[in-house]
Amino acid sequence: MKAERKRVFAGAAFVGVLALLGLGGFFFYNIETLIALMKELTNWLVATIGKLGYAGIVALMFLESSFFPFPSEVVLPPAGYLAWKGEMSFMAVIAAGLAGSILGALFNYWFALKLGRPFLIEYGRYFFVSKESIEKADSFFERHGHISTLVGRLLPVIRQYISLPAGVARMKVGTFVFYTSVGAGLWVVVLTAVGYLLGEHQELLERYLHLLTFSCIVFAVALVVGYLLWRRRSFRER
Repeated sequence: MKAERKRVFAGAAFVGVLALLGLGGFFFYNIETLIALMKELTNWLVATIGKLGYAGIVALMFLESSFFPFPSEVVLPPAGYLAWKGEMSFMAVIAAGLAGSILGALFNYWFALKLGRPFLIEYGRYFFVSKESIEKADSFFERHGHISTLVGRLLPVIRQYISLPAGVARMKVGTFVFYTSVGAGLWVVVLTAVGYLLGEHQELLERYLHLLTFSCIVFAVALVVGYLLWRRRSFRER
Protein backbone atom coordinates (compact mmCIF):
# COMPACT_ATOMS: atom_id res chain seq x y z
CA MET A 1 0.00 0.00 0.00
CA LYS A 2 2.81 2.39 0.90
CA ALA A 3 4.66 1.55 -2.31
CA GLU A 4 1.51 2.23 -4.33
CA ARG A 5 0.99 5.50 -2.52
CA LYS A 6 4.55 6.56 -3.31
CA ARG A 7 4.06 5.72 -6.99
CA VAL A 8 0.82 7.72 -7.12
CA PHE A 9 2.29 10.83 -5.60
CA ALA A 10 5.56 10.50 -7.52
CA GLY A 11 3.62 10.37 -10.77
CA ALA A 12 1.36 13.24 -9.78
CA ALA A 13 4.37 15.28 -8.69
CA PHE A 14 5.95 14.73 -12.10
CA VAL A 15 2.83 16.11 -13.77
CA GLY A 16 3.05 19.12 -11.49
CA VAL A 17 6.68 19.65 -12.41
CA LEU A 18 5.68 19.50 -16.08
CA ALA A 19 3.25 22.36 -15.56
CA LEU A 20 5.83 24.37 -13.62
CA LEU A 21 8.32 23.91 -16.45
CA GLY A 22 5.76 25.27 -18.83
CA LEU A 23 5.18 28.25 -16.55
CA GLY A 24 8.91 28.87 -16.44
CA GLY A 25 9.06 28.47 -20.20
CA PHE A 26 6.46 31.18 -20.51
CA PHE A 27 8.59 33.68 -18.62
CA PHE A 28 11.64 32.78 -20.69
CA TYR A 29 9.59 32.70 -23.88
CA ASN A 30 10.84 35.60 -25.97
CA ILE A 31 7.54 37.32 -26.67
CA GLU A 32 9.20 40.32 -28.29
CA THR A 33 11.00 38.11 -30.79
CA LEU A 34 7.77 36.27 -31.52
CA ILE A 35 5.93 39.54 -32.08
CA ALA A 36 8.69 40.75 -34.40
CA LEU A 37 8.40 37.49 -36.31
CA MET A 38 4.66 37.93 -36.50
CA LYS A 39 5.04 41.39 -38.02
CA GLU A 40 7.18 39.98 -40.81
CA LEU A 41 5.24 36.79 -41.41
CA THR A 42 1.59 37.65 -40.83
CA ASN A 43 1.04 39.43 -44.13
CA TRP A 44 2.97 36.73 -45.96
CA LEU A 45 0.98 33.99 -44.25
CA VAL A 46 -2.36 35.59 -45.06
CA ALA A 47 -1.40 35.56 -48.72
CA THR A 48 0.25 32.12 -48.64
CA ILE A 49 -2.51 30.36 -46.71
CA GLY A 50 -5.01 31.96 -49.03
CA LYS A 51 -3.18 30.36 -51.95
CA LEU A 52 -2.42 26.98 -50.40
CA GLY A 53 -5.75 26.80 -48.65
CA TYR A 54 -6.39 24.27 -45.93
CA ALA A 55 -3.47 22.11 -47.05
CA GLY A 56 -1.18 25.00 -46.15
CA ILE A 57 -2.61 25.11 -42.64
CA VAL A 58 -2.15 21.36 -42.24
CA ALA A 59 1.48 21.60 -43.41
CA LEU A 60 2.35 24.54 -41.17
CA MET A 61 0.70 23.01 -38.11
CA PHE A 62 2.48 19.74 -38.83
CA LEU A 63 5.75 21.65 -38.59
CA GLU A 64 4.59 23.38 -35.41
CA SER A 65 3.85 20.04 -33.73
CA SER A 66 7.01 18.26 -34.86
CA PHE A 67 10.67 19.21 -34.51
CA PHE A 68 10.58 22.47 -36.40
CA PRO A 69 9.83 25.31 -33.92
CA PHE A 70 7.26 27.06 -36.08
CA PRO A 71 4.84 29.01 -33.84
CA SER A 72 1.16 28.32 -34.35
CA GLU A 73 0.52 31.91 -33.27
CA VAL A 74 1.51 33.06 -36.75
CA VAL A 75 -0.62 30.48 -38.57
CA LEU A 76 -4.07 30.25 -37.05
CA PRO A 77 -4.98 33.88 -36.28
CA PRO A 78 -4.38 34.90 -39.93
CA ALA A 79 -6.47 31.91 -41.01
CA GLY A 80 -9.17 33.04 -38.57
CA TYR A 81 -8.97 36.47 -40.14
CA LEU A 82 -9.53 34.97 -43.59
CA ALA A 83 -12.54 33.13 -42.16
CA TRP A 84 -13.85 36.47 -40.88
CA LYS A 85 -13.49 37.87 -44.39
CA GLY A 86 -15.48 34.94 -45.74
CA GLU A 87 -12.55 33.56 -47.75
CA MET A 88 -12.24 30.40 -45.64
CA SER A 89 -14.53 28.27 -43.48
CA PHE A 90 -14.06 28.75 -39.74
CA MET A 91 -14.75 25.08 -38.95
CA ALA A 92 -12.55 23.88 -41.80
CA VAL A 93 -9.67 26.01 -40.51
CA ILE A 94 -10.04 24.38 -37.09
CA ALA A 95 -10.21 20.92 -38.68
CA ALA A 96 -7.08 21.59 -40.75
CA GLY A 97 -5.21 23.01 -37.78
CA LEU A 98 -6.13 20.02 -35.63
CA ALA A 99 -5.22 17.55 -38.36
CA GLY A 100 -1.78 19.13 -38.78
CA SER A 101 -1.22 19.12 -35.02
CA ILE A 102 -2.12 15.44 -34.71
CA LEU A 103 0.03 14.42 -37.68
CA GLY A 104 3.03 16.33 -36.34
CA ALA A 105 2.56 14.81 -32.88
CA LEU A 106 2.29 11.33 -34.39
CA PHE A 107 5.48 11.93 -36.35
CA ASN A 108 7.36 12.71 -33.13
CA TYR A 109 5.70 9.78 -31.37
CA TRP A 110 6.66 7.37 -34.15
CA PHE A 111 10.22 8.73 -34.30
CA ALA A 112 10.69 8.29 -30.55
CA LEU A 113 9.10 4.84 -30.56
CA LYS A 114 10.91 3.39 -33.57
CA LEU A 115 14.29 5.10 -33.23
CA GLY A 116 14.51 6.85 -29.86
CA ARG A 117 13.58 3.89 -27.67
CA PRO A 118 15.94 1.36 -29.33
CA PHE A 119 18.72 3.95 -29.18
CA LEU A 120 18.18 4.59 -25.47
CA ILE A 121 18.00 0.87 -24.69
CA GLU A 122 21.25 0.27 -26.54
CA TYR A 123 23.22 3.41 -25.71
CA GLY A 124 21.27 5.10 -22.93
CA ARG A 125 23.84 4.12 -20.31
CA TYR A 126 26.26 6.55 -21.93
CA PHE A 127 23.72 9.34 -21.32
CA PHE A 128 22.84 8.29 -17.76
CA VAL A 129 19.64 6.60 -18.92
CA SER A 130 19.34 3.07 -17.56
CA LYS A 131 16.92 0.35 -18.58
CA GLU A 132 15.32 0.77 -15.17
CA SER A 133 14.67 4.44 -16.00
CA ILE A 134 12.98 3.46 -19.24
CA GLU A 135 10.85 0.91 -17.41
CA LYS A 136 9.84 3.58 -14.89
CA ALA A 137 8.91 5.88 -17.78
CA ASP A 138 6.78 3.07 -19.22
CA SER A 139 5.02 2.67 -15.89
CA PHE A 140 4.54 6.42 -15.49
CA PHE A 141 2.94 6.91 -18.91
CA GLU A 142 0.77 3.88 -18.33
CA ARG A 143 -0.73 5.64 -15.30
CA HIS A 144 -0.32 9.35 -16.05
CA GLY A 145 0.27 9.59 -19.80
CA HIS A 146 -3.20 11.00 -20.48
CA ILE A 147 -2.88 14.04 -18.22
CA SER A 148 0.78 14.55 -19.18
CA THR A 149 -0.08 14.65 -22.87
CA LEU A 150 -3.09 16.92 -22.36
CA VAL A 151 -1.23 19.39 -20.13
CA GLY A 152 1.88 19.29 -22.29
CA ARG A 153 -0.08 20.33 -25.38
CA LEU A 154 -1.17 23.51 -23.58
CA LEU A 155 2.29 24.64 -22.51
CA PRO A 156 4.71 26.72 -24.62
CA VAL A 157 7.86 24.92 -25.82
CA ILE A 158 6.71 21.65 -24.21
CA ARG A 159 3.78 21.24 -26.61
CA GLN A 160 6.18 20.44 -29.47
CA TYR A 161 8.09 17.78 -27.56
CA ILE A 162 5.66 16.03 -25.20
CA SER A 163 5.18 13.42 -27.94
CA LEU A 164 8.78 12.23 -27.61
CA PRO A 165 8.66 10.77 -24.08
CA ALA A 166 5.21 9.37 -24.87
CA GLY A 167 6.70 7.50 -27.82
CA VAL A 168 9.74 6.30 -25.88
CA ALA A 169 7.44 5.02 -23.13
CA ARG A 170 5.19 3.26 -25.68
CA MET A 171 2.07 5.05 -24.53
CA LYS A 172 -1.03 3.50 -26.08
CA VAL A 173 -1.44 5.24 -29.41
CA GLY A 174 -5.22 5.56 -29.10
CA THR A 175 -4.91 7.29 -25.73
CA PHE A 176 -2.11 9.45 -27.05
CA VAL A 177 -4.10 10.60 -30.07
CA PHE A 178 -7.21 11.30 -28.01
CA TYR A 179 -5.53 13.52 -25.42
CA THR A 180 -3.33 15.14 -28.04
CA SER A 181 -6.50 16.00 -29.95
CA VAL A 182 -8.14 17.51 -26.86
CA GLY A 183 -5.11 19.64 -25.92
CA ALA A 184 -4.24 20.67 -29.45
CA GLY A 185 -7.89 21.25 -30.26
CA LEU A 186 -8.28 23.74 -27.42
CA TRP A 187 -5.24 25.70 -28.62
CA VAL A 188 -6.35 25.61 -32.26
CA VAL A 189 -9.86 26.81 -31.43
CA VAL A 190 -8.59 29.65 -29.22
CA LEU A 191 -6.12 31.00 -31.78
CA THR A 192 -8.51 30.68 -34.70
CA ALA A 193 -11.33 32.31 -32.74
CA VAL A 194 -9.08 35.21 -31.73
CA GLY A 195 -8.14 35.88 -35.35
CA TYR A 196 -11.80 35.67 -36.33
CA LEU A 197 -13.11 37.89 -33.55
CA LEU A 198 -10.46 40.56 -34.00
CA GLY A 199 -11.43 40.88 -37.65
CA GLU A 200 -9.72 43.86 -39.22
CA HIS A 201 -8.07 44.78 -35.91
CA GLN A 202 -5.37 42.12 -36.14
CA GLU A 203 -2.77 44.48 -34.68
CA LEU A 204 -4.43 43.95 -31.27
CA LEU A 205 -3.18 40.36 -31.33
CA GLU A 206 0.30 41.61 -30.47
CA ARG A 207 -1.06 43.17 -27.29
CA TYR A 208 -2.96 40.12 -26.08
CA LEU A 209 -0.83 37.22 -27.30
CA HIS A 210 1.06 36.88 -24.03
CA LEU A 211 -2.26 36.87 -22.15
CA LEU A 212 -3.49 33.98 -24.28
CA THR A 213 -0.35 31.99 -23.54
CA PHE A 214 -0.51 32.79 -19.84
CA SER A 215 -4.19 31.85 -19.72
CA CYS A 216 -3.41 28.45 -21.24
CA ILE A 217 -0.71 27.91 -18.61
CA VAL A 218 -3.11 28.83 -15.81
CA PHE A 219 -5.67 26.42 -17.25
CA ALA A 220 -3.03 23.70 -17.47
CA VAL A 221 -2.04 24.26 -13.83
CA ALA A 222 -5.71 24.06 -12.85
CA LEU A 223 -5.95 20.73 -14.66
CA VAL A 224 -2.93 19.44 -12.76
CA VAL A 225 -4.38 20.56 -9.43
CA GLY A 226 -7.68 18.90 -10.28
CA TYR A 227 -5.86 15.73 -11.27
CA LEU A 228 -3.86 15.69 -8.03
CA LEU A 229 -7.02 16.10 -5.98
CA TRP A 230 -8.76 13.36 -7.95
CA ARG A 231 -5.83 10.97 -7.47
CA ARG A 232 -5.72 11.75 -3.77
CA ARG A 233 -9.44 11.11 -3.39
CA SER A 234 -9.22 7.87 -5.36
CA PHE A 235 -6.35 6.70 -3.17
CA ARG A 236 -8.27 7.46 0.03
CA GLU A 237 -11.32 5.56 -1.25
CA ARG A 238 -9.18 2.47 -1.68
